[in-house]
Amino acid sequence: MKKYIILPTYNEAENLSRLVREISSLNIPDLNIIAVDDGSPDGTGQIADRLAKEFPLIVIHRQGKQGLGSACITGFKKALEFGADIVCQMDADFSHDPHDLPRLLERIDKDYDFVIGSRRVTGGNIKGWSRYRNIQSILAMSFARAMLGLKTRDITAGYRCLKATMLKDIDFQTIKANGYAFQEELIYRSEKKGYSIAEVPVTFIDRKFGQSKLGIKDIIEFFMTVFRLRLKK
Repeated sequence: MKKYIILPTYNEAENLSRLVREISSLNIPDLNIIAVDDGSPDGTGQIADRLAKEFPLIVIHRQGKQGLGSACITGFKKALEFGADIVCQMDADFSHDPHDLPRLLERIDKDYDFVIGSRRVTGGNIKGWSRYRNIQSILAMSFARAMLGLKTRDITAGYRCLKATMLKDIDFQTIKANGYAFQEELIYRSEKKGYSIAEVPVTFIDRKFGQSKLGIKDIIEFFMTVFRLRLKK
């Protein structure tokens, strides 16, 4: 089965090279990488171009910072154009351990449509967050899950593997949320369609290099997306 993993990148010059090498070292059959770079000022795009000469890496260059959701949609579309059977996504800052990828793929092989590397199930963990930030995250997700009737516990996790057939069916290209709310809307559509979702426990490690991309705009969009989807129910 053809597998593609999407890496949305913006100013990940300190991380990308090592991440691509570690993913490639896993020797997962038929796995390709797609880096979607939003014109990173730190030269991430140029690093990706050099890596593409050595590894099974496709680089998509975009002008300016267009958002996480937009980058994922762009990467998903490209993967499907290449005939992907399974499409994964992960952060490019090592907050997601690439060595967890085989476990996610193993679960999706067991007749699941959507597998999430989850921080919020038994065995999942977060390192590097303050207690305040962790509580904020728990409260925000609990609110969204209650409002939308979601069964999935970690609705904002960005470590995911999805079957291509499901992606096409939920019409992912029409998802409106562009920031981190993209993650919750993708889960909402998947659950609404009745697809099977598994959560695999992972340890999320806050980035060591570079700066977090989460801003007040993303937080506002998260809650606005909850209300928009609630009104559609």
